[in-house]
Amino acid sequence: MIHLVSTALTALLLTCSSAMEIEKPNATPPQLKEAGISEKLGSKVDLETLLLRDESGKELPLKSFFQSGKPVILNIVYYNCPNLCGLLLNGMLDVIKELEWNAGHQFTILSVSMDHRELADLATKKKASFLKAYGRNIDPQGWRFLTGREEQIKKLADQVGFGFHYDPRQKEFAHSAALMLLTPEGVVSRYLYGVQFEKKNLKFALLEASNGKVGTIVDKVLMYCFHYDPKMGGYSLYAFRVMQIAGALTVLVMGIFFGVFWSRQRRRNEVIL
Repeated sequence: MIHLVSTALTALLLTCSSAMEIEKPNATPPQLKEAGISEKLGSKVDLETLLLRDESGKELPLKSFFQSGKPVILNIVYYNCPNLCGLLLNGMLDVIKELEWNAGHQFTILSVSMDHRELADLATKKKASFLKAYGRNIDPQGWRFLTGREEQIKKLADQVGFGFHYDPRQKEFAHSAALMLLTPEGVVSRYLYGVQFEKKNLKFALLEASNGKVGTIVDKVLMYCFHYDPKMGGYSLYAFRVMQIAGALTVLVMGIFFGVFWSRQRRRNEVIL
């Protein structure tokens, strides 16, 4: 009897275990794996042979959209996106409006459609809408809305580690949301994730991407005091560097004080003599 009960319990446990295996969620679907981001910090985008179309539909090398000495904010979206892309573009718009710097002056923005079926006329309308919302009298070259051939868009996306996948059932693209910061030479410098961005994080990422060529002396000193924390996904205060600067300022102040003191003492001695 005990043997029969034991056998029955064992069979029941095996059945439950099998049922749990069946009900257990599957691994990440392949299409979602393709929609992730694989960071490629330090890698260089091919500015020479990679071709994209400008707002007039003219196909040009990617380097045509980079401005000398200016870092680039790259975002890969699609203009007919019903959800995430609009949130990303509006989130970026909100934060660049907070900056005292202007697109086209201190940095360039490249919005690139991942959908090769989207053409220049749609890109032009999208650009007009966002430049109007930006509300600043800027060089139109400072924020470009680009389209391109499928293989060229895929090439750019691969080089910056941005994955996307078209779902024919939903008739939408699966993709992530991020801003990618590139140096003026096309080197991937930083990724900022999400659809809302802090002014501090974008400003420091631009300073980093420009190698300190944009911003004031104060901005550069502040940048020295902060470092990027991948766990936080942003920049945090680096206490050791703050102590270094405080120490240097202390030595400088003391040097000035003793310099003035010794100078006065020397003058007094000369008067006495």
